[in-house]
Amino acid sequence: MKSRILCGLAFRFPKLETISPHMATTGPVNTSTDDPRKLREFVSVALQHAHEHRVTTVAVGLAGQEGDLMLPEVIDFVESSLRVEDHIFRMTRERAVLFVADVDCKQAQDIMERLLRAFVVNFPQPTQPQLDLGFFEIRQDEHDLQIKELLPAIFPPSSKVS
Repeated sequence: MKSRILCGLAFRFPKLETISPHMATTGPVNTSTDDPRKLREFVSVALQHAHEHRVTTVAVGLAGQEGDLMLPEVIDFVESSLRVEDHIFRMTRERAVLFVADVDCKQAQDIMERLLRAFVVNFPQPTQPQLDLGFFEIRQDEHDLQIKELLPAIFPPSSKVS
């Protein structure tokens, strides 16, 4: 049986109660989701990258509370901060999968903490968005990673935001 590296971090903020005047003036909330085939492509690219370059890619699951008006803005902010080799897949308004290349779990956690703190500083709100993060390392010795294995690892049942 292959060993898999899973690491978890719940980066939680208090529930967002109101939407700021800034958010009200920036237009409609992004509600788009990606084609599910794109997620398979991202997993394939991460596996290929890990094999060819002998590096680790970390899949990060971002999960927010259903109906949270701030989470699409958080995801947009994270997406705008990505490097060329990183990817994001939007599952729903409240869930996204981020692929961060050439980092380990600890580095991915540090990156996400830094980005979320930067979001809070740059877009102050009366209360902050609430979300959970899950992490899964895709290592160079990983040969066959199925989406049905990945998603429960980065969105465990305990990550449901209440």
